[in-house]
Amino acid sequence: MGLIERLKNPERKYTPVPFWFLNGDLKHEEIRAQLRDFDAHGVHGVVLHPRMGVRKDIGYLSAAFFSYLRTAVREAERLDMQIILYDEGMYPSGAACGQVVQGHPEFESVGLGLTKVPEAGDTVLCRTPEGTLVMRKSGGTIRGIHYGEDDGEANAPKSADILNPDAVRRFISLTHDAYARELGAWFGKTIIGMFTDEPDPLGRNTRGLFPWTPGLEEVFREEGGDLSALTALFRGEKNTDTAHYERLVVRTLSEVYYGQLRAWCDAHGIALMGHPAASDDIEVERVMTIPGQDLVYRWVAPEKGGITGRDSVLGKCSADAAFWQGAERNLNECFGACGESGNPWHMTGAECKWWIDYLAVRGVNLFIPHAFYYSLKGKRSGERPPDVGPGSLWWPSYHRWADYMARLSCLMTEGEVQADIALMCRNRDMHPEAAAQLFTTQRGFRYVPESLHAQMREVDGEAEIRGKRFRCILGEESVLPGVSHDFLTVPPDLTCDPPASNLRAAKLRDGAQTLFFVTNEGLEPIRTRVTLPAVGPYGWMDLWTGETGRIEGEEKAGITLELPVYGSLLLFTCTGADWDKLPEKKSAPVQLCASDFQRVSRDEKAYTETWEAHLPGSGAIQVCVDAEEVVEAYIGEELQDVSFWGPHTLRIPESSRRDGETVLRLVIRGSLANRYGKPVPYGMRQTEQ
Repeated sequence: MGLIERLKNPERKYTPVPFWFLNGDLKHEEIRAQLRDFDAHGVHGVVLHPRMGVRKDIGYLSAAFFSYLRTAVREAERLDMQIILYDEGMYPSGAACGQVVQGHPEFESVGLGLTKVPEAGDTVLCRTPEGTLVMRKSGGTIRGIHYGEDDGEANAPKSADILNPDAVRRFISLTHDAYARELGAWFGKTIIGMFTDEPDPLGRNTRGLFPWTPGLEEVFREEGGDLSALTALFRGEKNTDTAHYERLVVRTLSEVYYGQLRAWCDAHGIALMGHPAASDDIEVERVMTIPGQDLVYRWVAPEKGGITGRDSVLGKCSADAAFWQGAERNLNECFGACGESGNPWHMTGAECKWWIDYLAVRGVNLFIPHAFYYSLKGKRSGERPPDVGPGSLWWPSYHRWADYMARLSCLMTEGEVQADIALMCRNRDMHPEAAAQLFTTQRGFRYVPESLHAQMREVDGEAEIRGKRFRCILGEESVLPGVSHDFLTVPPDLTCDPPASNLRAAKLRDGAQTLFFVTNEGLEPIRTRVTLPAVGPYGWMDLWTGETGRIEGEEKAGITLELPVYGSLLLFTCTGADWDKLPEKKSAPVQLCASDFQRVSRDEKAYTETWEAHLPGSGAIQVCVDAEEVVEAYIGEELQDVSFWGPHTLRIPESSRRDGETVLRLVIRGSLANRYGKPVPYGMRQTEQ
């Protein structure tokens, strides 16, 4: 079976695996019922994530805590679902909800500070004309799982020194070993991994300090470092010693924290997965079994574009880290707190589609939606909203989202991404400006982290590393001067006439077949003529619907490509015989627009409008309307189609007509910001009534 056929019904392993916020009055039957509901909507895996709002009598890692997790795992096993465990209560990881430092104050997070007069408890490291460099307790905390344990609250759990190997061993003993005792029978089967979440050596809510740990000064000096030069850190300046310090912290974090966790996971037959704190932390990714990142807080968003600033490298960063270590998958914890600023429940389906495409075209192939809420009761609805699962407007037809993410995950896992350009980078220095030039001219590239630079060799005028050849190097002009450093010498993956700077493209190969996944990252439709380097004929696939079709007689002259806002498409080569099997272009359906409908009701409490139009005499129907936010089309009581983003296009095939039914009904559902946040407009936009 070819990749195109596999994409129509991808394997269950490609399911999105959302954070499931276990944040309420947990009940065994409710846990089972929600898992059954997830599975019925196309979601075949979850991350079991203890979250703020858990009952006070359910302590983290307690017998009661594990009783509920055991119920979840058993039900997941029955449903053939995947479970990923979460290693903290709540985040950042590494403190066991404060238990690491209980009775062990030596394991509290510490930092490097610069002070005029050392304080009690400080350890003096170096005296300089600018002040004294000291090691001091950071005072950092994490967010806990009970009310009263949040940022700035009295019971916020203390963070741990995750650069200290003894502290990390205690963390593993408390958390990971407990999971193994209680749930180890499912490891490597129903339970596939352990998620670690943005570990931070300082903890949250700290100021004026840089990561440190006892004894780091000795290693720094032994490696030729001058401690006094680190005062530049506090001025925001860089020198050779600050660069040495940054590499030493990354190396220590990789070995002491991620390295110990990876060894434990390997020994227990599960994957170490999760993500570091920053979007451009590429070096620690190589320790992960499944590297990952975090798309959060609209760091990249449709209104900002996706190719400026340090966060614009996310997605590509984790995908290329996975490539170099031979990992099949890489993940993104996506959509967290991505609602509008000041109105966090207002996150539209259009934006969700944009983010999914943004990540997929960069190579992400495991989606971890943030989040599905166990409970939205009380102030739980305000804890990092929105709910993008059962608490969303999309839930009744969520299988469409799940299918789309699964198809993309399958495509970006089983297709071999093609890239002729190497973009050399360093941790937290990943050249987003150079990447932007490549994205906007549709040129494929791979990030090559600093830890691999020494392995690159020149072979026949090209750069080679680990068997992969590149025709051009960017980012390090001194590396292999015999290889081109001008990206314009490398042909684009596809040529656009006129140029389309908002078109993103991923070129892939599956055996003899070449595929191009293209997305519109702008806020205007794209219409251009693309010339593809591979010999046709060509077919197309809409990964949202799973539909395929043939591209008629244009393979050499070029293909007219039209992508609406939030649009995406898969183009692929095929043999003449396979092309003949693809569906021909269908006859144009009957078009209905807003002026063909009359509003019959508006429910101010449910934020819902209903509109009706008379069905035309025969033929398929295409409805095109401008409305906020979700539009459902019904004939009688039977749902025909649903649209989650505008401009809304809904299709009703002729076969959907029922004897005696003469009315097509549209139900428009307004944003949940109206229920949980600030009111926003909803309903049909039209000038005629």
